[in-house]
Amino acid sequence: MNMKEPKIFFKTKINIGSYSISQTSKPMVIAEISANHNGSIELAKKTMLQAKKNGADAIKLQTYEADTITIDCDKKDFQISEGPWAGYRLYDLYKEAETPFKWHAELFKYAHEIGLICFSTPFDESAVDLLESLEAPAYKIASFEVIDIPLIKYAASKMKPIIISTGIANLDEITEAVEAVKSVNNPNLILLHCISSYPAPIEQSNIHTMVDLSNRFNLLAGLSDHTIGNTASIVATSLGAAVIEKHFIVDRTLGGPDAHFSMEPNDLSALVRDVDLANQSLGSPGYEIKDAEIGNAVFRRSIYFVKAIKKGEIITEKHIRRIRPGFGVAPKHFPEILGKKAKNDRAFGDPVRFVDFN
Repeated sequence: MNMKEPKIFFKTKINIGSYSISQTSKPMVIAEISANHNGSIELAKKTMLQAKKNGADAIKLQTYEADTITIDCDKKDFQISEGPWAGYRLYDLYKEAETPFKWHAELFKYAHEIGLICFSTPFDESAVDLLESLEAPAYKIASFEVIDIPLIKYAASKMKPIIISTGIANLDEITEAVEAVKSVNNPNLILLHCISSYPAPIEQSNIHTMVDLSNRFNLLAGLSDHTIGNTASIVATSLGAAVIEKHFIVDRTLGGPDAHFSMEPNDLSALVRDVDLANQSLGSPGYEIKDAEIGNAVFRRSIYFVKAIKKGEIITEKHIRRIRPGFGVAPKHFPEILGKKAKNDRAFGDPVRFVDFN
């Protein structure tokens, strides 16, 4: 009995704003501002403009306020005891890092003015409502929210493209998130492989997981890269990443909660360049001689006379050799030429032609 191929629900080409995302196009490079505005809307705008100048395809915000993501509580559960944010209360960290709701209209307007695609990560339903009012072209679900199925369903119900980071989630949890998007009949889903460590150790990147996500769920996949440097992003591009996301700051010396693992302008330029070159290098399967090779075809081997011969003489191994360059007949004809009579006088260094022995 012939087994039918599983029906592919999710699209393999998704548009976010003016950018068309697929596994054959250059990955969309997203610069994540996160907390790198350091409480200043002017710095947020400067960051957006710098990202545009350094080649980012899109800028991404995070849409929450401390009161929408946690509560103002001193209990142990709400204290951070280790990692880069050790010593913070959750509420205080998010109060410092938040992008206030009241900024969003101005930031989205500014992004439009400078020609930069702008969208955001909503952390609750009120954030989705705000972003809907601003006509956000897509939604990104953060790794720590991948288990918030009601939030995923609510965002996905707006029928915009949904990008979900999968850091710190197991396969069952990722499957539930995917099914949540499918349950509202939204076919516009991209999964980002992610290691939710800040910064992430490159030896734990496991980028083959990105490929498995794409194959397992039949959808587009990419990388949310928290490693230092561009190596992981370049590898992901070579494995078919549709999206590359990294945190971005105009100057790490400004400090802030996310500064230590964020890329600076020169880093972003290098990322955009390297991702583009890596994507160009992939090409498509083919065995024809490439344009860049045509001029070098003369350096291939062929058969030459290495001893002068008169018409009517028998051609022997003393007369011909397989050598470079490539203006003579191909080396594969060497055995059939031996023993033939020369049909022309030929000199030392002349290429062997078919008319010389046929």
